[in-house]
Amino acid sequence: MACSSLVKLNASSSQWIGQQSFNQRPGSSSRLATRRVSFVRAGSYSEELVQTAKSIASPGRGILAIDESNATCGKRLDSIGLDNTESNRQAYRQLLLTTPGLGEYISGAILFEETLYQSTTDGKKFVDCLREQNIVPGIKVDKGLVPLPGSNNESWCQGLDGLASRSAEYYKQGARFAKWRTVVSIPCGPSALAVKEAAWGLARYAAISQDNGLVPIVEPEILLDGDHPIERTLEVAEKVWAEVFYYLAENNVTFEGILLKPSMVTPGAEHKEKASPETIAKYTLTMLKRRVPPAVPGVMFLSGGQSEVEATLNLNAMNQSPNPWHVSFSYARALQNTVLKTWQGHPENVEAAQKALLVRAKANSLAQLGSYSGEGESDEAKKGMFVKGYTY
Repeated sequence: MACSSLVKLNASSSQWIGQQSFNQRPGSSSRLATRRVSFVRAGSYSEELVQTAKSIASPGRGILAIDESNATCGKRLDSIGLDNTESNRQAYRQLLLTTPGLGEYISGAILFEETLYQSTTDGKKFVDCLREQNIVPGIKVDKGLVPLPGSNNESWCQGLDGLASRSAEYYKQGARFAKWRTVVSIPCGPSALAVKEAAWGLARYAAISQDNGLVPIVEPEILLDGDHPIERTLEVAEKVWAEVFYYLAENNVTFEGILLKPSMVTPGAEHKEKASPETIAKYTLTMLKRRVPPAVPGVMFLSGGQSEVEATLNLNAMNQSPNPWHVSFSYARALQNTVLKTWQGHPENVEAAQKALLVRAKANSLAQLGSYSGEGESDEAKKGMFVKGYTY
């Protein structure tokens, strides 16, 4: 009943909007119609937003996501026997952000709030380390997932309260783009309520971010959990992205000043048949071509629990022919897994760990250019990282 009521509400709302916007009575004032036209704007930051987005979506480069919360970073550190302390988190992130030559393959780095305000042990701000390599600093701005009342055991993303003032402060600190992650679960439906909530929250966040000088990364992650076929993932992805772009337009978000962070269209992680990179590329590009305007400069895929090699092979397959957008990566675990295991928390392993990061970054750079072969990859890089019900 709740879902059917929502559909009726949407239909009546759309009809009302259409009548008010386009069906003015002869002789009536056109002022209302003028006010209801969707003016695409991003305030005083308009040109800067477009330039920032273009810089991040530059050939052969992608995003390094190191915006794990302190709790999630603690899980990573625990896997190599380290305590979850600020100094250990700082040491690990310093290893990543000071890697020589990283800017050749990485155009942006998403940071957690703690990291945005941190410096190296020598006193250099992390944002300055990034700028020196022509890497744009970014910031995770959402406040995490909480249960969505009235849904089918689904979630919604919190963090809109106070976002404008926080975004202004992040901009002052040097951040130039933002990230907001919400999720959609196929085994849970997804319900119309959850899809609408995800799309609306992303649109409000995007508008607020642009108003404060930050390029918003729009990320409705469709979780890998489930045993559904790839056709079902495509169906849900099309529904979700249609809703997202509807509300982005309603909120006057400038499409040239955003980036997307979608999941690849794959079968559920527990589906009996795995899909080839070519199949994943076909379905994913079909979804993008049906739903994403060419005005959007960059589509930076998340890895979502795929192995390092899987994520790279799938990205490479999507770049075998020209796309209207820069199709690239925004990986966390798929760039960091081998790095972390190489480092093990030992200072003498920092250089080797940084070389491991460059190997993965270069592989994905080649994949963005459609030139990755997959030859010489280690067994470790081929190990899947999917965790059922994974939380960040």
